[in-house]
Amino acid sequence: MQSSNAYNAYKSNSINFASKEQLLMMLLDGAVKFSKIGRQAILDNDIPSAHENIVKTQNIYYELMATLDVEKGGDWARKLMSVYDFIIRRLTEANIKKDITIMDESIALIEEIRDTWQEAYRLSKGIR
Repeated sequence: MQSSNAYNAYKSNSINFASKEQLLMMLLDGAVKFSKIGRQAILDNDIPSAHENIVKTQNIYYELMATLDVEKGGDWARKLMSVYDFIIRRLTEANIKKDITIMDESIALIEEIRDTWQEAYRLSKGIR
């Protein structure tokens, strides 16, 4: 029980003291994780878990959309907003149909976005 409390305290502190970039990476990692759990739940015919994890993934993208500054980001941010919206719509379709093919396509895009942001983060910090 005590180790669980220590882990929760560590997790809370890591979120509370993370930079904006680190929080973005945590969200994107979460999107990958939850989408893959949702995909596996579809395969396992665990409909409640599939729905729950797909919705968690969508909620991450809703949060990313809410925090995207289109005024500052201009055309690039509008295009990114469209990609996020596309992911949410495809996840909705995958959730309704419990469609593995759509999940696979969505996960590939979700991973590509995470990888692109990771690369941008590394470059901004001068990390190779």
